Amino acid sequence: MNHNLKEVKKGDGNMEDKPKLYKNIRDRFEEYGDVLAELGKISSEEGPIDKKTSHLIKLSAAAAIRSEGAVHSHAKRALAAGASEDEIYHSLILITSTIGFPTVAAAISWVDDIVYSKKG
Repeated sequence: MNHNLKEVKKGDGNMEDKPKLYKNIRDRFEEYGDVLAELGKISSEEGPIDKKTSHLIKLSAAAAIRSEGAVHSHAKRALAAGASEDEIYHSLILITSTIGFPTVAAAISWVDDIVYSKKG
């Protein structure tokens, strides 16, 4: 199958908060996407960390690899899981000595995209 030419389906309702590229890859490579989704589900359920903290951790990891889409996604998901804006920004400030100020500043600007879009 030529995956580059496969028609991309729209994500279902539970995929709304996922980045467009993630949804595109899941749709183009269905079996891989299913396994990837299952890995995410299992890793989230296999321990004592609550959803809010999980998304703050993932937000920090996304910032570390400079993934704007993942920062957007996990900022939205952390807010939905009950994180305050202060907790989200603090989770980024905490990693400054690990990933450096320029990377943290970029991540803060990406979180601003989400926070300010909610305030209209």
